[in-house]
Amino acid sequence: MQPHEALTEHFRLIKTQKAALSRLGIHTIEDLLLHFPSRYEDVTAARFICTITNDETVTVYGELTNLEKKLAWRTKRYMVVATLADPTGEIEIRWFNQPYVHKMFEHARFVKVTGKPTGTGTTRYFANPTVTPLPSIPDVFDTTTRDIEYLPIYPESRGITGKWFSRAIHTALEADVHKKISDALPERVRSAYNLPSLATALVWVHTPQEKHDADTARKRFAFEEVFAIQLTRAQQRHRVAQLAAPALHVNTDALAAFTASLPYTLTGAQERAISAIMTDLAQPYPMSRLLEGDVGSGKTAVAAATMYAVARGSVNGSEHTPPQVAYMVPTEILAKQQFTHLIDAFAHAPIPLGLITGSGCYKFPSKVNPNEPTKISRAQLTKWVANGEIPIVVGTHALIQKSVQFERLAYVIIDEQHRFGVNQRQALARKNDSAPHFLSMTATPIPRTLALTIYGDLDLSVLDERPAGRKAISTQVVPPSQRGDVHTAMRAEMTNGRQAYVICPRIDEPDPEKALALRVKSVTAEAQRLQKGAFKDKRVEMLHGKMTPDEKQEVMREFESGAIDVLVATSVVEVGVNVPNATMILIEGAERFGLSQLHQLRGRVQRSHHQPYCYLITESKTKTVLERLKTLEKATDGFALAEEDLALRGAGQLTGSSQWGLSDLGMEALQNMQMVEAARTEAAKLIREDPELAAHPESARRIAAHVATMHFE
Repeated sequence: MQPHEALTEHFRLIKTQKAALSRLGIHTIEDLLLHFPSRYEDVTAARFICTITNDETVTVYGELTNLEKKLAWRTKRYMVVATLADPTGEIEIRWFNQPYVHKMFEHARFVKVTGKPTGTGTTRYFANPTVTPLPSIPDVFDTTTRDIEYLPIYPESRGITGKWFSRAIHTALEADVHKKISDALPERVRSAYNLPSLATALVWVHTPQEKHDADTARKRFAFEEVFAIQLTRAQQRHRVAQLAAPALHVNTDALAAFTASLPYTLTGAQERAISAIMTDLAQPYPMSRLLEGDVGSGKTAVAAATMYAVARGSVNGSEHTPPQVAYMVPTEILAKQQFTHLIDAFAHAPIPLGLITGSGCYKFPSKVNPNEPTKISRAQLTKWVANGEIPIVVGTHALIQKSVQFERLAYVIIDEQHRFGVNQRQALARKNDSAPHFLSMTATPIPRTLALTIYGDLDLSVLDERPAGRKAISTQVVPPSQRGDVHTAMRAEMTNGRQAYVICPRIDEPDPEKALALRVKSVTAEAQRLQKGAFKDKRVEMLHGKMTPDEKQEVMREFESGAIDVLVATSVVEVGVNVPNATMILIEGAERFGLSQLHQLRGRVQRSHHQPYCYLITESKTKTVLERLKTLEKATDGFALAEEDLALRGAGQLTGSSQWGLSDLGMEALQNMQMVEAARTEAAKLIREDPELAAHPESARRIAAHVATMHFE
């Protein structure tokens, strides 16, 4: 039996098992050994049914049978009964006043039961015990394996059981396959951090004799996963550093003039970010930097200042070859808004600007009116971009179409970069085979460990200061019964001239014929309801993804002008929409949104010196849901929210483990800053010594496998 051999060569698999293993990505013997337990059952305290006594809390493993509902003989109350059996005997389980447990356990076969037996003789039973379904029964009844202390519980998929995994993995271990797999961690690294070899770790993770074995093995595999990612990122950094950046001469006088023209003073964090970017732009290799800032922290001002300094500079020291800047954003609404913002920001010394979106193109200034933009054909605008006449171009993903060519692209900025794929980012950065300087920006709160891992190829700048005058958002989780009180509070703010957002999870009402349709508030119905009810004397309008770009633009123009009092929308307003007079946001069905998205949404009302309010309405009464939403009441700072949520529930809850493609072990590792920094340090050292990992083929193979399954968007 060899690691690379297919499972079908050594195991008889039926069709459903093959399908299940394929879904789990398990095809070879090596894949099988790398399918780790999700948890362990401590079976040391397990008792046989024949040995248990009354009034003593015990744990028993067995098979659950004869599950049924019935009426108690004396009280006539409903109860659920079942039989628990192990090789030594049987005992009844009774649940009183818990009719729902019948549905909970109707498909459970093997269980762990913890409770106090009561009754006498053949009528002994467990009353309302704690019952946990299991994929299989531990082999604690086999005297040859009675020394097992920790039973591995494997992730399953429909068609394959944990018991199958346990037996198949033991077969592979007995054939010494684990000793034939090359170790992806260099011996130097293992020794430095006291990590076991791959062969030892595989034995410990699948057949731990004590808890320390399993913990040590899991630590090793967690480190290996983060190390593989860090190797990938370090390799990318090294390759970028080998490229030649445009010989860029930034106009520092223009930068000073721009900052002096601002109606506010930059925060210290903004100044530090601008300084770091200016330093990077002076290097002979391309900048790769992530600008991470909470909502309303002033990322746009940093971007505007640096792109203005670049566009007013030169390439190769010649004033006749001005560099170009591409500024890409995720939505047309935001692209048009940022285009308008840049026109205003550069009013002290206007500069040609272009806007390219799927619905049309604009150029500033207009020949007819030098203070206004004009709509022009795509062909004409792309011609001016291609010959270098327009130094700054704003756009959506339309910027990376083949028809858009830059003459001297020197600086690329991507806002909310996680909304664009790796291939899209690379397509924009590689126009004309150039290697422009690259700045990514995000308002998504990212814990530092996650940023160092996922964006390990980027230098990090953090805007962790709130602009002067910005007040903390008052956030309140509200039950549906108090919706009227919220509307009253919003009306009171509107008498002071303020505006509001109402966010709904869906656009249209669900089909009443569909029983499983999501019963949550819709934009279309809620807008009508509010217009006829709570805000009948106000103007209520809608904004959602089914509207045409022109319709969206018109609604946003009127909302920005103050003509619309209440904007009922989907999460289309989540990113970048900036209406300073809108100070209230009511989010219906708040449990349907992630914490990060909710924080982004409430950031829409923290754009001025007025007090902002956020109301989260949820129909859910589940304790975990309410606790999650209550986190937003306490954490008004996005970074504090991210760190707190990482500590409480793990990175997957904040960002979505599927979003990053990390395993559960990898996600656990992200809560350990020392491990992340150690992996980062060792990966950087290894790439400096061996950039292409020629002397470490197994490390190269392992990171190639990781890259193939990961998606860092």
